[in-house]
Amino acid sequence: MSDANSYAFPMGGIPEQSQLTTDTAVFTDAYAVIPAGVMRDIVTSYLPFWEGMRAWVLARPLSGFAETFSQLAVELKPGGGSDRPELDEGIECVLFVTSGQVVVSFDGDEHTLDCGGYAFIPPGQSWSIWNRDPHAKATFQWVRKRYQAVEGLEAPKAFVAHEMDTLPLATDSRSLIWTTHRFVDPTDMRHDMHVNIVTIQPGGSIPFAETHVMEHGLYMLQGKAVYRLNRDWVEVEAGDFLWLRAFCPQACVASGDVPFKYLLYKDVNRHPSGGIGGL
Repeated sequence: MSDANSYAFPMGGIPEQSQLTTDTAVFTDAYAVIPAGVMRDIVTSYLPFWEGMRAWVLARPLSGFAETFSQLAVELKPGGGSDRPELDEGIECVLFVTSGQVVVSFDGDEHTLDCGGYAFIPPGQSWSIWNRDPHAKATFQWVRKRYQAVEGLEAPKAFVAHEMDTLPLATDSRSLIWTTHRFVDPTDMRHDMHVNIVTIQPGGSIPFAETHVMEHGLYMLQGKAVYRLNRDWVEVEAGDFLWLRAFCPQACVASGDVPFKYLLYKDVNRHPSGGIGGL
């Protein structure tokens, strides 16, 4: 198991008529904030060849915004799943389990993943995923990206891992206040995306405005923080999602009494393309 029995996930349902619409949902030309409180029943999506599933699409490629990835929060009812979850052979993905238990199968092997479980699926890989628990639902984050092949580099292989099997690496070598669980070696050029877990201890911070070429999806697993996005400071907590364009300045201060933890997507290890000498 992870260090939690479960991580935050959309609550669904529909708010009472008495609830005020004073949440922090916002979409700008540099970032978007999708709070947990707006992930309700009427904004779910359903996909072909799935049984007993629904999903909240948190990010999708948008021209002029973030263009490299999509991200879904997926809920599987007892017995739900799919033998054909991905219909595009050019797509790679990461699955990260936030509650319950799923069985992910590929290359003739079954892998049971609980909260904190991680699976990488390369492009063209046949795979399946099922919730075999007859009583409890399972939830997971599903990050998808079109793989950018490079001549002379083989595509990465499918693998599974678990949060507790990876050591947290200090971002600042002087302390463990700001750490990252990495599931892929950053120098492995076969991989063109990373999905990591970032943890900041209460009162800790990202102490400068990161400004870089990577696009980001940040799903808040636990805790809360005050986050700097472009010129703004916003409050975020478990279950919220942030979607950042390349070069959007970002920093944060963990403001709760438990570690602030989020799942982080970024595109890596490839030359920027589009509009450069016809690329």
